Amino acid sequence: MIEIEVQNETHQSQHRMRFAAVPRIGEGIRLREPDGIWASYDVLDVWYQKAEYGDIWMPFLHVRLTPGEGEGLSDPCDGEDSAHDLAAEPRFASLAGEAEPFKI
Repeated sequence: MIEIEVQNETHQSQHRMRFAAVPRIGEGIRLREPDGIWASYDVLDVWYQKAEYGDIWMPFLHVRLTPGEGEGLSDPCDGEDSAHDLAAEPRFASLAGEAEPFKI
C-alpha cells in the first residue's frame, strides 16, 4: 500500500489515504464526502516531494469533484413544494465499473 496525501480542491481539505497504485492525472477516483456519501473526483495533478526522513519520495494528489457529480445532492424539499414525498421517488447510487445503478 502507498500512502498518498490527497488535497481536495472542492472541500479545501487534506487527507492521507492508502492506495494500491498512484492514480494518474485525468483518472477518476471515488472518495467519501463529508456527509458520508461517495462521490467521483478527477485527479488534476500528481507530484512527489522528498519525505522528512530517509531517501523516500511521497506522492501527492490534487483532486476536484467531477463536474455534474454534485448536482444530484441538493435537497428536493428546498424549493416551493415543501410537501414533496421523498419515499415516493426512488434514490439511486452507482459504483465504479457498474453499468446499472442499484436502488438504496
